[in-house]
Amino acid sequence: MIIIGVLSDTHLKTPTKALAALVAPGGVFHGAHFILHAGDIVSLAVLDALAPVETLAVRGNMDQADVAAQCPQKRVVSVGGKRIGLIHGWGYGEGIEERVRAEFDGVDAIVYGHSHKPANHVRDGVLFFNPGSFGGSRTVGLLRAGKEIEGEIIETVPAL
Repeated sequence: MIIIGVLSDTHLKTPTKALAALVAPGGVFHGAHFILHAGDIVSLAVLDALAPVETLAVRGNMDQADVAAQCPQKRVVSVGGKRIGLIHGWGYGEGIEERVRAEFDGVDAIVYGHSHKPANHVRDGVLFFNPGSFGGSRTVGLLRAGKEIEGEIIETVPAL
């Protein structure tokens, strides 16, 4: 079983103690094989704070130029024979899943952000997973990849 930490929409110019706590011993992402960040990172310092765990990220619409230069708009991550599409998303919340779905072929899961609304459901054989907004609702997620990919929304992230 491969454990993947997932977050999005951190909207932080500088890392916080709550962010660092995610990867610290006892933190939600401590022991994860890697982390997926679905954009609106804002500052590369956020990725540096997550550095104890390998982090793969995409850029969002609020990211500074240095983040946008380092992070692609979308990517596909292969893990345990499964393919996960990672993208931020755009536009209004309604219809976001249709828009991000159109960006990927042959994936088992799509991780996205932008709407700040957690989502964790399967549609037409694809897991749609949005961890919500770390900077807003203070939610993150975990994916467990084995024979299948399953998601979990974690709503107990400490106050920023």
